[in-house]
Amino acid sequence: MKPTVGLIGLGLMGKPMARNLLKAGFPLAVSNRSAAKADDLVQEGARLVANPRETAAQADVLITIVSDPPALEEVLWGVDGALAGLRRGSAYIDSSTISPDLARRVAAACAERGVDFLDAPVTGGDWGAKAGELIFMIGGKPETLERVKPVLEAMGKRFFLLGPNGAGQTVKLAMNLILALEVDALAEALALVTHAGVAGERLIEVLQSSMARAGVLDVKAPLILKNEFPRSFPLRLMHKDMRLALDLARQQGLTLPTTAAAYATYTAVKDASTDDPDYAAVARFWQTAKSKAGGEAP
Repeated sequence: MKPTVGLIGLGLMGKPMARNLLKAGFPLAVSNRSAAKADDLVQEGARLVANPRETAAQADVLITIVSDPPALEEVLWGVDGALAGLRRGSAYIDSSTISPDLARRVAAACAERGVDFLDAPVTGGDWGAKAGELIFMIGGKPETLERVKPVLEAMGKRFFLLGPNGAGQTVKLAMNLILALEVDALAEALALVTHAGVAGERLIEVLQSSMARAGVLDVKAPLILKNEFPRSFPLRLMHKDMRLALDLARQQGLTLPTTAAAYATYTAVKDASTDDPDYAAVARFWQTAKSKAGGEAP
């Protein structure tokens, strides 16, 4: 008998994760702030549950993946919150991207209830979620990971146990910081060459053959060149993760000047956007600057 899995959060990542759990044969209970998002999953065999508390009560293994720390706090401690429904002996995996401090607070609350907890944020984009090829960055006990690994293997391909609770979130924030800076630097370099009259494609050709080669080029450079930014990871969430990284740095007495400068650029684009674009849309910063300059390089 496979354990019953509860999953809360059916966004860009959560929904394909839920679908892969169903494909792997796990009994699945789901809940989401917008219940209509579960309609197709229900047709595929999932059970729609009214609220987080009931979802947790039905789950041997609970998974949450929501947008930010306030959303997770509401899911866990709000009205009909999941923590009150978790059964002693069950396991809880949070795959949201939150602060390490909040992860440790959740771990302490779970320990009081006799519940095993992993902070296990993911990377791989929505395409990785759909393919069941996510990478999990995990904080928690090795025995908890071994216990829930069959569930994780339905959704991912690599599982890095990085230390005690909070370690998964720490590494996820650092990794997203690097991705944000890479894309920001790429957009800035493309702005430089195109303002100087060289096609952006020429820069990408050279980058792909140089020490500056990075996997992010394959995914984000085409979006920037086409000026089309369908979401695989929304800019608003990357902006949130950069803020969390800066908060963590301040707690450690660190200054991150490059991150702070990039955060200002992402903030300007986020505040000016009327849509909900991918974080590659940070390139709009230089497009706006060129427009304001009357077509001349800023």
